[in-house]
Amino acid sequence: MKTTILINCPDQTGIVCAVTGFIHTHGGNIIYLDQHVDKQANVFFMRLESDFDTDTFKIAVFKEEFESVLSKTYDMHWRLYTDEVKPKMALFVSKYNHCLYDLLTRYKSGELKVEIPFIISNHKDLEYIGEQFDIPYYHIPVTKETKISAEKEQLRLLQAHQINFIVLARYMQIISANLIGHYTNKIINIHHSFLPAFAGAKPYHAAFERGVKIIGATSHYVTEDLDAGPIIEQDVTTVSHSHTIKDFITKGRDLEKIVLSRAVRLHVEGKTMVYNNKTVIFT
Repeated sequence: MKTTILINCPDQTGIVCAVTGFIHTHGGNIIYLDQHVDKQANVFFMRLESDFDTDTFKIAVFKEEFESVLSKTYDMHWRLYTDEVKPKMALFVSKYNHCLYDLLTRYKSGELKVEIPFIISNHKDLEYIGEQFDIPYYHIPVTKETKISAEKEQLRLLQAHQINFIVLARYMQIISANLIGHYTNKIINIHHSFLPAFAGAKPYHAAFERGVKIIGATSHYVTEDLDAGPIIEQDVTTVSHSHTIKDFITKGRDLEKIVLSRAVRLHVEGKTMVYNNKTVIFT
């Protein structure tokens, strides 16, 4: 069995030795280790991948002893994942289909090691995509008057299917504090990187008028501060005076697909750690 452990704690001597020694005494073979120290905040971060004999490894015992022997000693925040369990990912979408198609294609090809129990949308426009990929599609309309009841229905579905995290594949609704509270650092969003310079309904048009030379996309965890959550992944591409607004939009959507898929993969593979509204990304 392959396990991945993510750790952060106050920086101090002996942490690496203690953790690697603990894994060795429990019959584990470390196949990957990476670490980082934020010297300003005096915080230590580490990610380890280890192999254990499936026949003898008892994950419940391991977790209990790790907590009592290491976590309490070093004041650790830690998480453990195994390759035997695929996380359950819910997709939220509105009318744009590019990110949804891209994620579902990667899922079907086996590139994304997840389960997708359903798609939620506030519009019916993309229901045919759910049918194409044989994934249930729930149309939950959202208006000013129905927003609270719509969110209750969303939350009911999320909890009923034991969803681990949510991806907003161009879902054009603001997520409430209540839903964020249930899925803190587990809701991934994607948007263009023109903010805050070119906010509003037509950022590509505004950027075109300004004559920008690069355009980009940003994927981040959702917080109550709109589009200001911890950044997971970003990328840019160049543009010039020869490009039209249509070219800007096409290039932007290509970036959105790539950046969102990278962010989702980093999350699924346990390579993201959030601290003080920033991320440490292990690659």
